[in-house]
Amino acid sequence: MVEVALRSVEDSDLDALFEQTRDPEPVRMAAFIARDPDDREAFDLHIARLRSSQDIILRAVTGDGRFLGTIGSFFVEGDAEITYWIDRSVWGRGVASRALALFLDTVEVRPLYARAASDNHGSLRVLQKAGFTVIGTENAYASARNAEIEETILRLDF
Repeated sequence: MVEVALRSVEDSDLDALFEQTRDPEPVRMAAFIARDPDDREAFDLHIARLRSSQDIILRAVTGDGRFLGTIGSFFVEGDAEITYWIDRSVWGRGVASRALALFLDTVEVRPLYARAASDNHGSLRVLQKAGFTVIGTENAYASARNAEIEETILRLDF
């Protein structure tokens, strides 16, 4: 089993994160991503904004000391939402579930919301195992698929 931990995002993580967020399969599954995942300048600006914001919590996810992705929370219209990105090489090994459990132990805001493409069964499973419940769906434009798709909205109350 991979020993998962969370820490602050470091400058040395950014090249690996940029490559992870360009991987076509996770991009398709995440669906709601940057307009151009290959635009490094836009990526760097976005990450710099995330890392400097007082309203955003962003953590690196590590496994056995190796950078495996990020997890964070942010606010949209007053609601706290969670997001994560885990390297595809460790999908199905419990990394996302463990990272989410660790993150939820540090973030006290409730309710906490999450969103996932409705066909992203892996992410929906991770969220529901952590106690999130489905509260609805909506259709939205997903730039990674260049189409409007259904998105599932979940909430964690406790």
